Amino acid sequence: MTSKERVMAVFAHQIPDRVPMWCGASPDFMAKARSFLNVKSDEDVFLRFHDDFRRVYSRYTGPDRFNPDYDSGDGKTVSIFGIEREGIGYGQAALHPLAGASVEAIHAYSWPSPDWYDVSHIREDALAWDNQYAILGGEWCPIFHDAIDLLGMENMMILMYEDPDIVHAVLSHVTDFYYELSKRVFEAARGAIDIFFIGNDLGSQTGPLIGEGLFREFICPYLKRLTDLGKEYGLLTMMHCCGSYTQLMPALIENGISAVQSLQPITREMQPAYLKEHFGGRLILNGCIDSIDILINGNVEDTVRATRDTVRCMKPGGGYILSPSHDYLLEETPVENVLAMYDTCLEEGGYANLADIQ
Repeated sequence: MTSKERVMAVFAHQIPDRVPMWCGASPDFMAKARSFLNVKSDEDVFLRFHDDFRRVYSRYTGPDRFNPDYDSGDGKTVSIFGIEREGIGYGQAALHPLAGASVEAIHAYSWPSPDWYDVSHIREDALAWDNQYAILGGEWCPIFHDAIDLLGMENMMILMYEDPDIVHAVLSHVTDFYYELSKRVFEAARGAIDIFFIGNDLGSQTGPLIGEGLFREFICPYLKRLTDLGKEYGLLTMMHCCGSYTQLMPALIENGISAVQSLQPITREMQPAYLKEHFGGRLILNGCIDSIDILINGNVEDTVRATRDTVRCMKPGGGYILSPSHDYLLEETPVENVLAMYDTCLEEGGYANLADIQ
């Protein structure tokens, strides 16, 4: 099988030749991996990791002020939603511009434009891999996070009870932006993208950040808009989500999420056996190799053991993709451990007998 055939078989709930693999990593980790492997490109790294996916992105061409790569000289950035941020990396919101806004003020807010992004190259970028890999595309669509940053988390939670129209107004505008931009991506790609990949972190270490009732009322309608958009273009939707959120998985399934990525086994009810038993036939499960402790603090033997145990648990019946328990391997992660993870999956992940298939 090609990588694309392997991945798409899993998404169709069929048995591939082996467990597919995927890698998401920070630029700092990729630079470290290139040096360790003595290769010149990220593509060389992905080939060595046996990665079955590739990803295409739109390109920001809008005002410098809202460009996350823009250096203002004061260590601060401003997101496309006008949220001033400070701190390491992408940072944290330093203020919440819609915290006290009325519905009318929210409608009048200076929302970003999809015109700030260039999508004309998307199809060419996707086809550059000659149909050999499963292509991830579309915008990240972190609607939950953007609403938190615009309103403030505690304030937003209170408003869900006291003034729900405020929360819906913000979520509606945020979703409108991502919907239109992703639609432009899919139009430009014209069938060259396979999977709509989005991200919203809904879980803490011990459970969801909001209860199922609030999730269904405030988040699901907007997630469904996005998954329905994917369906219009023949795409299934995979969502990255950190933490513990098994209580929300039935609602995710009902609202069009086909696969979940990350799956942090150190959090409540996110262990491989639990996920396989309760959701293995309804969701594609992507992740489960602990990138917080094992991959960073463990050694090669620890990594091999954890990977072998996970693959043997998740492989039967299909429906599993191996990846670290986050979508962004950090620079402090030893490359040796990452290599051990992928190589162990290659050794253990084949569907060679009836026991693997059932």
